[in-house]
Amino acid sequence: MKRRQFVNKSATAAGVVITAPAFVNNMITRSPNERINIALAGISGDRVKVRGMINGRGIVHINNYSKIPNVTITTICDVDERLFPGVVSTVEKLFGTKPKTEIDFRNILDDKDIDVVSVATPDHWHALMTVWACQAGKDVYVEKPVSHNVSEGRKMVQAARKYNRIVQSGICYRSSKAVKEGIKFVHDGNLGKIYMAKGITYRYRVPIEHVPDSPVPQGVHWDLFLGPAPWRPFNENRYIYQWHWYWDTGTTEFGNNGIYRMDTVRWALNKNTHPVKIHCLGGKYGRDDDQEVPNILVAGYEYDDGTIIQNEVRSLPTNPEGLSDSGDCFLYSDQGWITFSGNGYKTYFGQKNEPGPAKSENDFPPEERSNGWDNFIACVRSRKREDLDNEIIEGHLSASLGHLGVISCRTGRKLIFNPETEKFVGDKEADKLLTRVYRKPYVMPDNV
Repeated sequence: MKRRQFVNKSATAAGVVITAPAFVNNMITRSPNERINIALAGISGDRVKVRGMINGRGIVHINNYSKIPNVTITTICDVDERLFPGVVSTVEKLFGTKPKTEIDFRNILDDKDIDVVSVATPDHWHALMTVWACQAGKDVYVEKPVSHNVSEGRKMVQAARKYNRIVQSGICYRSSKAVKEGIKFVHDGNLGKIYMAKGITYRYRVPIEHVPDSPVPQGVHWDLFLGPAPWRPFNENRYIYQWHWYWDTGTTEFGNNGIYRMDTVRWALNKNTHPVKIHCLGGKYGRDDDQEVPNILVAGYEYDDGTIIQNEVRSLPTNPEGLSDSGDCFLYSDQGWITFSGNGYKTYFGQKNEPGPAKSENDFPPEERSNGWDNFIACVRSRKREDLDNEIIEGHLSASLGHLGVISCRTGRKLIFNPETEKFVGDKEADKLLTRVYRKPYVMPDNV
């Protein structure tokens, strides 16, 4: 039955006639034009337990959409069928309607009743799913980092523009009312002349140990999980959450958490372009396990006007610097400094660091607070991409800071970058790391 006919007709279940408003919990109008149908892609890519509580990013998406009137999740897509019963039950409880399930993302693209795709998969799938969804005429909410490499980010922007799609990058600091107030405080010149910005990410990580390859568990579709990444034998360390620590599927802690800090300082500095100089040091320290990516990275970025941003991530024991309650984004000026966290901002002035204006999200009444999902759905309805908290171009520029830092670390040298061409200057070796080789048939199109 077509969606536009759906709310004007009734469904029969076990001989009982049920009308649409009776089983769609947050549906407050009979108009099909007011209802947004969502397909959620990815429930097993994050901290998900096969037995027990589900605590992945996909569940965060589900919970947030359930609070928005006239929005429902009609389809969930994941490569791990073992997780479907629990997630289907959760969706049914929150929305009052049972979603369809799919293992192959491509199968939802032709479903004309799906308006929005919400992407919460591992990083290496973000860009391809977004481009395909745009081509299929669907709007997209895509988790951070939006891309696995710089080239993918640009493709996503091109696809959003070409197909006139609303594409939101999932970086929650941008939707905090308190953080927005702090950004305005800086933009209004109240901090003085800024000379440097810094982001610090401290996330202690336990060793992932050495784990041998093993048979693919029943219910897991391993080829679909790998998608555009090279073929590898199944390994538990390459699967749920630990995929973050492999080059094929992850983007290091720069992409995993450092992006929140880089996006915030870039926003505060009004840097709507790429840096021109990048130098990053790092490596894997204090661990003898299967992790491939560095667990310590320290990058410096310089823009064409001389502005400097520092980006540091540490996954080993350290002092509390960079924890969210003390702030993890810093801007330093000739008058003082400001620190941001996802919950707000604090300012300090003078040689003695006298406290200045500060604001927490808790200072606002609940009804005035917002989040990225509220903002996204509002823009899906209005078709005004300029009103998005974090439109795809912002996600691309912020994700690229992490990507560029990693390339500098992997090549072992300082790099010069051309923001216009999005290529390195005179460095073909570094240019190769701006993209990847895609495994057929999961290929990013040359022209989106």
